[in-house]
Amino acid sequence: MDAAARERLIVALDLSDRESARATVRTLGDAVGFYKVGLQLFTATGPDVVRELIGQGKQVFLDLKLHEIPNSVAAAIHAAAELGVAMVTVHATGGRAMLSAAAQAAAAEPGLRVLAVTVVTSLTVEDLRELGIRAGIGTHALRLALLAQACGCHGVVCAPTEAQMLRGVLAPGQAIVTPGVRPPGSEALDQARTATAAQALRAGASHVVVGRPITRAADPRGAALALLDEITAAMN
Repeated sequence: MDAAARERLIVALDLSDRESARATVRTLGDAVGFYKVGLQLFTATGPDVVRELIGQGKQVFLDLKLHEIPNSVAAAIHAAAELGVAMVTVHATGGRAMLSAAAQAAAAEPGLRVLAVTVVTSLTVEDLRELGIRAGIGTHALRLALLAQACGCHGVVCAPTEAQMLRGVLAPGQAIVTPGVRPPGSEALDQARTATAAQALRAGASHVVVGRPITRAADPRGAALALLDEITAAMN
């Protein structure tokens, strides 16, 4: 398998217990080296699941979407660094002071990247309007991404459909992590802000986050290997 492709694939362990997560990691074996631990699994199991993954030589994307006062977020960033995670998320809507505090905390933690979540994939234009935001989704995502970059964050999380626009304006070293990735040829009910892994990477994403198409597949390892082939093709 292509090592560069393996670096770009993050498998989401959106599971509710440690044994299910362990079984998934065992099944995927060396096909996957990067996992997302989000609110569901972290709340159910605590930080031990992160320590266990890192102890197995895996990288961890800790997707907690921190959104608190600056001091609390900075403390959480230091705690994430002590766990050994590679990436941790904050909400870009937390504002300049919070984003700057997160970035400054990470500056003292070699190897840790802070990513700012722009507009989560479930939100629609109507949702933004209800929140008093008159800009379109793309415009709002762009504004938040530029703010996060100015505050020292290492990248953003955005829908695949915003990746190309953000790649065109963010610095080359900024990570763009895209959830909302679907298998090629799938017929999702709402594909408005989703894309295949190949489409997301060609649009400028640095990493793709994939959950159920791998973890709930009849053959999870086979699904992961097929996706790695797709990623390799998109990179060449």
